[in-house]
Amino acid sequence: MQILLIYFKLWKQFQDTGSIERKPGKGRPRATTATEDRYLSIIARRNRGATASQLSCDLYAATGTRVSRMTVSKRLHETGLFARPAVCVPFTSTKRRVRLAWCREHRDWSMDQWTTVLFTYESQFSLNTDSRRTFIWREPGTRYLPSNVRKIDHYVGGGLMVWESIMLDGRTPLHVFERGTVTCVSYRDDILEPYVRLFRGAIGHEFILMDDNARPHRALRVDEFLESEDIARTDWPTISPELNPIEHVWDALGRAIATHNPPPRTIQEMKTSLLNEWDQLPQEMINCLISSM
Repeated sequence: MQILLIYFKLWKQFQDTGSIERKPGKGRPRATTATEDRYLSIIARRNRGATASQLSCDLYAATGTRVSRMTVSKRLHETGLFARPAVCVPFTSTKRRVRLAWCREHRDWSMDQWTTVLFTYESQFSLNTDSRRTFIWREPGTRYLPSNVRKIDHYVGGGLMVWESIMLDGRTPLHVFERGTVTCVSYRDDILEPYVRLFRGAIGHEFILMDDNARPHRALRVDEFLESEDIARTDWPTISPELNPIEHVWDALGRAIATHNPPPRTIQEMKTSLLNEWDQLPQEMINCLISSM
């Protein structure tokens, strides 16, 4: 009904004036001046890690103008600044060449080949902040500029280390490391033995494991276990999480946790929230991400 009313008003305006453009002076006045817009752009570039809410408070303190965080985001978008995840490690030319070589090697893979891959990842979810979800204000195409690279905080207060894996039309349960850290022994006993080995048996000799190159994954004990179980592991460029489709799944999980009001306040609440949100992630989304490879 609302759409029909809008259509009717536009059609009547066109009949009366020959145009559907908004008349000068119509609509709500702009909440900020050109000077305030420039001020927002300047302080966002000086403090790229500031949130839109923080910038709104800074604007109010400096000018007395109070605007919402959505208005702040719109003004920054107009100046070419967008909130994007920050790169947390330098992207060297060597890493770039290795990643390009990997992409070229796998660009012609068929869906039948990707179906045999188990994508895995480990991540830290903190009660305070999530260093993996650090956003900065930056211009398009400037992701790897030194000024936009951030140092990652590997542990920022109470949190949980979790592991998960996905395949086309399947996933494993979310695994929480009770001791908080991952060693080669815990990785072998808690992950490879109960999860990966079973997937290898179900898929057959074509099965491929894709891990995230963490140090415990490259330990001798892990290599010996994989060899004894005839589990193939793909070569994987270091520090290349965005090439793994499960990275986007983790991002969706993080966003789901961020919507909780009130947020988890204890380790047990965080664990319960993660387990519940993981089970609710749609398999269709996971399949779409893997198909995009």
